[in-house]
Amino acid sequence: MSPSLRERLARRFALLARPRRPEPLPALLDRRRVYVLPTRFGLFFGALLLTMLIGALNYNNNPALLLALLLAAAGLASLIAAHLQLSGLRIDAIAAEPVAAGAPMLVHVALSSGDLRTRRGLQLECLQSAAVVPAMGAEPVVAAVTLATAQRGWLDLDRIRLSTTQPLGLARAWAWVWPEAPLLVYPTPESNGPPLPEGGGQSQRTRLHAAGEDVHHLRAYRAGDPRRAIAWKPSARRDLLLVREYEQPLSIEVVLSWHDLAGLDYEQRIRRLARWVDLAERGDRRYRLLLPAHPPLGPAQGPAHRHLCLRALALMPHVQPH
Repeated sequence: MSPSLRERLARRFALLARPRRPEPLPALLDRRRVYVLPTRFGLFFGALLLTMLIGALNYNNNPALLLALLLAAAGLASLIAAHLQLSGLRIDAIAAEPVAAGAPMLVHVALSSGDLRTRRGLQLECLQSAAVVPAMGAEPVVAAVTLATAQRGWLDLDRIRLSTTQPLGLARAWAWVWPEAPLLVYPTPESNGPPLPEGGGQSQRTRLHAAGEDVHHLRAYRAGDPRRAIAWKPSARRDLLLVREYEQPLSIEVVLSWHDLAGLDYEQRIRRLARWVDLAERGDRRYRLLLPAHPPLGPAQGPAHRHLCLRALALMPHVQPH
């Protein structure tokens, strides 16, 4: 049987388990949602016990029969203990900082329990990624799992499986959570795009720039300054090597307009605007984002404004409207 076929069968059987549709958080794992089956080691242990029982009964060996029954009782107790590791757990919240498409996303899952039982060896699996849940008691814990991202927009989480083989490894207990908590993925910024467009705002200011037009002031030479910027005549008069500092007119507000990129592909427009949003933030610029069928965003700057702009770009339709 090929691995892909096994995965398809496993997914189909998983759909028969609870829950059968996305659910709001917090979600409580009650006893009806916990499933228990023996592991490979548990099957070997069971076969060994059966052999011991047959041999003890065949030879009428009471000590061997007692040992087999004691081991069987321990095995049954481990099944109950594995079930109790998950029963009563509560998944309180799932959160993650948005990342650009293609970058790994670190997802935090908050868990708690309503009792004082110590729970160890829990494993969390989601979208082919796994993480170990810290040992927990009465205090809540947070487990972190890294998920791969492929495209911008909402990342709908698949079922999350919590499992354990504690305490003896004879049985595996697991339960499913299907959170109704989509995570946001930003668009991937254009890697080698043009610089931030200038102009578009009414207020003007200047900034120091090596390629500026007007001389702002003279300063002492520093290692690495270009030779063309050296002011030779003032340096000769003062017996000190001086360098010209230029200034360049700069608009305080930058307008990032969707319609100004009409010659680009639909997705490339989104990637370029995402690049310009990041450039404006790094350059400490106020900027306004203009998108079709969306109210203007800004002018503003800062993490909150950046998130609003990248969120609007991430949630643009994936197919260009006709």
